[in-house]
Amino acid sequence: MDTSGAALDQVGAGGPGDGHRPVPVTVSYGDGIGPEIMGATLRVLEAAGAALELETIQIGEALFRRGVSSGIDAAAWESLRRTRVFLKAPITTPQGGGYKSLNVTVRKTLGLFANVRPCLSYAPFVSTRHPGMDLIIVRENEEDLYGGIEHRQTPDVAQCLKLITRPGTERLVRYAFEAARRHNRRKVSCFTKDNIMKRTDGLFHEVFDEVASEYPELESEHLIVDIGTARLADTPEIFDVIVVPNLYGDIISDVAAQIAGSVGLAGSANIGAEAAMFEAIHGSAPTLAGLGIADPSGLLLAAVQMLVHVGQGDVATEVHNAWLTTIEEGVATADFFDQGISRTRVGTDGFASAVIDRLGRRPRKLAAVDYPVSTEPIRVTPRARPRPVKQLVGVDVFVDSTDTPEAIGHRLEALAAPGLELVMITNRGQKVYPDGIPETFCVDHWRCRFQAPGGGPVTFGAVLGLLGRLDAGGAEPIKTEGLYTFDGEPGFSLGQGQ
Repeated sequence: MDTSGAALDQVGAGGPGDGHRPVPVTVSYGDGIGPEIMGATLRVLEAAGAALELETIQIGEALFRRGVSSGIDAAAWESLRRTRVFLKAPITTPQGGGYKSLNVTVRKTLGLFANVRPCLSYAPFVSTRHPGMDLIIVRENEEDLYGGIEHRQTPDVAQCLKLITRPGTERLVRYAFEAARRHNRRKVSCFTKDNIMKRTDGLFHEVFDEVASEYPELESEHLIVDIGTARLADTPEIFDVIVVPNLYGDIISDVAAQIAGSVGLAGSANIGAEAAMFEAIHGSAPTLAGLGIADPSGLLLAAVQMLVHVGQGDVATEVHNAWLTTIEEGVATADFFDQGISRTRVGTDGFASAVIDRLGRRPRKLAAVDYPVSTEPIRVTPRARPRPVKQLVGVDVFVDSTDTPEAIGHRLEALAAPGLELVMITNRGQKVYPDGIPETFCVDHWRCRFQAPGGGPVTFGAVLGLLGRLDAGGAEPIKTEGLYTFDGEPGFSLGQGQ
């Protein structure tokens, strides 16, 4: 393994891949168990005849330790931008502040907007309570709370900004429906929390409904994420394709992988318009590193997704069916070995050898797979939409204070600018002035809403004048949010209790 920069290796020793032009692929062996499971995975791909040109890069813990906060350097970016296909073993992010999520960095930089995770059971050969489970989770990959836009605004309050965009949501949802159509699925389910987050999750739900109307042959449904997750954990067989915002998707995809039998068996694809990354969903498990017992299945199945993506579906079919046959014949690593089900317990290399020994065979009880030799990638483009008329109608001013709501309210009313009046004050979203009650728990972070009498339009100059008066009066704003209408509809939430 070369970890000093980009190194070229050839994979492909005859087999179904004969006739394929070698595809450049960037490979990272990762940290912890990463080198072991990547080595095992590449052995299987080579034995199956995958036509790949591998460029090895070093990312992760070693770069973090050298002071590269993103965990990836310019040489690695050059390789990724050249190959546009990335097979990545898990990496370790050091504990403590100052280190960015490498996965988030790669996904956002390369525009990998869709995280695609097949979740299915392998009963009766892998223990599970849900033998009928077979679903695909399509998770948004770039937005939501994972933008990492955070601020400490007062001694007692930190904020994380949640961003949901119409174009980002639309291309994800279209991808989910196109994937459902391509894979002969019957239903697409959407999970959000738009009963509470009416603007952000509400936008995701709105776009889902719009796109769903263009696929009348597919059933569609929306569930509040808490009940949706409960149903997923209890009866996953009722779902087919689930499309979901970033944070919820991160959670439910691990739930789904675990109830299917083992997180170690799940791979995932991160798909963008110009590039793709393939990885196991589990972490680097540093306590298992060097023991030779880690399960390479998740990374191997991610590599199967990669082979389909690069037009070597025949090789993907051979590898996947050999893996299924291995599982069916009771060969298991420690994470899913079951005394009453499994026959042979093996380590990382032993499992890879077992898969290689079964290349060319198809499972007898588990459903065999047959991927098309070559398929066009799913391409989605958000629809052009006319821009709505946007009008400023007020401002939310956030202030830091330990005073009572009444004291803050009276003070700000005296400082209000002409044409703008104090409408309400909320604390953590709950209205506390006017007409609040003393039982409401308050902290030092207050949202103070100013609007024109009657709710009419205001000028930005009036807002600037208000901020100057507040500053001069000792009520320094720590943050502001403009209040806008779009085609006359409010683009902002009300306070709870308003």
